[in-house]
Amino acid sequence: MFDAMEKISALCHRHRMYRFLCFLFLVSACDVRGAPVNEPGFTASARALDGDTIAADFRLLGVDAFERRQLCERARSCWECGKAAQDHAARILGEADAQIRLTNRSSYGRPVATVTVKGRDLGETLIRAGLAIPQPQFLKTDPARAKQYTEAFAAAQRNKAGAFAGQWIEPARWRRGDRLACER
Repeated sequence: MFDAMEKISALCHRHRMYRFLCFLFLVSACDVRGAPVNEPGFTASARALDGDTIAADFRLLGVDAFERRQLCERARSCWECGKAAQDHAARILGEADAQIRLTNRSSYGRPVATVTVKGRDLGETLIRAGLAIPQPQFLKTDPARAKQYTEAFAAAQRNKAGAFAGQWIEPARWRRGDRLACER
């Protein structure tokens, strides 16, 4: 794009009557700070928090957390493991700014990203807390992350963290309608 802009600029200098039109073209190719408009972006479902603040939804890479309304069984009764997953993620995200790295993938119509807060991978943190399960099939290009998630999952099961202290259904199966006996 930079080479094309140089060529257009050179043409403009040769043809005085087109200078103004070239100026408008060059300005329209930049935002108010002068950066090219074709900066990386993504398509997502978004909502307005106020007039100039937009929130967009995206999914975590290689992680499937319990759904917000999902229940798990512990000590012979249902508990809100999905709400616990949401609350845990909210607490972590509230601690500091999140570093969000988008991937070129999408899931359920949402962009997919990795999220780090204070140097901690949010996906790994949810898995280790027993509030999510790893999805290694989506981490084939990131074997280090796949290994971290698998180790975090094994530790959560060993420590009976979160949902792993009782009965649970994989979130994907729950989304398809499977339910524990205590949910019926």
